Amino acid sequence: MAKKSKKQQQSGGTPATVALAAAGVTYAVHAYDHDPAHPSYGEEAAEAMGVSPERVFKTLVADVDGALTVAVVPVAGQLDLKSLAAAVGGKRAAMADPALAERTTGYVRGGISPLGQRKRLPTVLDASASGHATICVSAGRRGLEVELAPEDLAKLTNAVLAPIGRA
Repeated sequence: MAKKSKKQQQSGGTPATVALAAAGVTYAVHAYDHDPAHPSYGEEAAEAMGVSPERVFKTLVADVDGALTVAVVPVAGQLDLKSLAAAVGGKRAAMADPALAERTTGYVRGGISPLGQRKRLPTVLDASASGHATICVSAGRRGLEVELAPEDLAKLTNAVLAPIGRA
């Protein structure tokens, strides 16, 4: 993976890639042609990049006891809302209203990145991420992913690592 310069990012970067460049971490950008008819953004990304769905993570926004919270889980599984709530010390969790998630993060559904969000939200990264040298997450738009070390993602988002995904 190559480290992108600030100049490269400013010439067409997303808030996520700009944040990565500013942090100075090593990452790679993967672009692919997004098919609006595909039933799953995450599975489409895995297929298009030829990467195992266990290494491609989707970014979901949930409401935990009235507070928006970001969950980052493998596209191969689902988010366990009870586990997410427990990971942040909450009691109840439900998926957030998509329009509210878009307004709060500054990204569109299917392109929400855990990085470079308009408003920094509490973030939980599924513990399975630590089993991989690198993982892929949205770079801030449909058809664009970033690959980075899960430790770097956790550090940049102040994420808690917890088992919040289920098969």
